[in-house]
Amino acid sequence: MKKSNNTLSHINKAGNPQMVDVSEKMTTVRTATAQSAVQFPPEVFKQLVQDDFLSSKGSIFATAIIAGTMAAKRTADLIPLCHPLSLSKIKIEIEKGNNLLLIKATIKCEGKTGVEMEALTAASVAALTVYDMCKALSHDIIIAETRLLEKKGGKSDFAK
Repeated sequence: MKKSNNTLSHINKAGNPQMVDVSEKMTTVRTATAQSAVQFPPEVFKQLVQDDFLSSKGSIFATAIIAGTMAAKRTADLIPLCHPLSLSKIKIEIEKGNNLLLIKATIKCEGKTGVEMEALTAASVAALTVYDMCKALSHDIIIAETRLLEKKGGKSDFAK
């Protein structure tokens, strides 16, 4: 399940950063799903539920989904050594929990490198957008545990 070859692929022998050469890799379908959690004080979450997650800025869910989608498409602009990818699917889902929102981002492409960073970026930016839209209610909102849930394609698969 966990793969490690004890080397950092983005650092060369001289210790300098480098973009990984993927030219010899096979083009395959790659998918990844990541999740971020946004935790709210109980009274804030109750108010958000009562307001159907609508704020003076608009729909919190719709805005977060659009932000996550835009972030996935711009990942290579944000993460210095990340390859620019042509993404074929971006799906952002938001589920209500116990005083929290779980944001899941699933990304898919056909390429020579994985889409983990795109999924993680999408989930993170969607969570930040939720925070931005709700911060007028409280600054005690916590963005918690952003993590990779699954990746498929390439040399190895991963599932949490």
